[in-house]
Amino acid sequence: MSWTFGALFVGALLGWAWWGTTRDAMGVPALARTNHRGAVIPTAAGLVVPLAVLFAAAAATVVVGSRPGAAGEWSTLSATAVVVSAGFALLGLFDDLAGVGQSGGFRGHLRELRSARLTSGSIKLLGGAALGVVVAARLPPFGPSGPAVLVVLRDGAIVALAANLVNLFDRRPGRALKVAATVFVAAAAVSRSAVLAMPAIGVGAGLGVLWPDLRERCMLGDTGANALGGLCGVALLVAAPSGVARWIVLAVLVALNAMSELVSFSRLIDAVPPLRWVDRLGVSPSR
Repeated sequence: MSWTFGALFVGALLGWAWWGTTRDAMGVPALARTNHRGAVIPTAAGLVVPLAVLFAAAAATVVVGSRPGAAGEWSTLSATAVVVSAGFALLGLFDDLAGVGQSGGFRGHLRELRSARLTSGSIKLLGGAALGVVVAARLPPFGPSGPAVLVVLRDGAIVALAANLVNLFDRRPGRALKVAATVFVAAAAVSRSAVLAMPAIGVGAGLGVLWPDLRERCMLGDTGANALGGLCGVALLVAAPSGVARWIVLAVLVALNAMSELVSFSRLIDAVPPLRWVDRLGVSPSR
């Protein structure tokens, strides 16, 4: 587990460095969006997540992966972290760039589908489901067994729904990062597995831009929130080594995603003092 938390720290340094060197490029008009207060700020700062994972995986492959006997669960999950972070970030980036003004939520996207139209959000949801299945099929068997198709569909749904859930929390400065970090750290503490070191790099990279996110100098965008959520989904699979545990995780994720269609997470958080305090921690009082 110490490897995982060490990787979070390394990832935070990488995320901070990436943002510091690319924030001017992120400030181009094509990536400017209006936030909840009406301020126009750069979005898609979450690109630091897949970039950090990609370069960390490349370095680890050169240093460790080329040695005889190095292949195994760790190297497989390292490659999985690259696919998850890059794939979900790409789908999120498309929605960041093309999704302005389109109807949101499952119901909105389903209405468009009934009219034979695909919104950017629909593409993101469908692509996320497909990506989740591909990722689940490639993961090492951390414990559960059962009908292969059912296992892959269940585990793929966990990854995809986790990605969508974190994205649903990306409505206020720093909120998605706080949620993702909490879920990931909890999963890492339960699993106590060093195989989560590479996904931890990605979550840490997101934390590297927490301060500018809190101060409304950038937004993670769907790019970062989706990628972080996907990595959390992988961590949940590692932390739930039994089939029963994974069905419970899936049920919770389905319930939370469905709840977002009925209630506002922002209103719910504001109504619970401890949650409101954590949500506003680090945010400027004027915001």
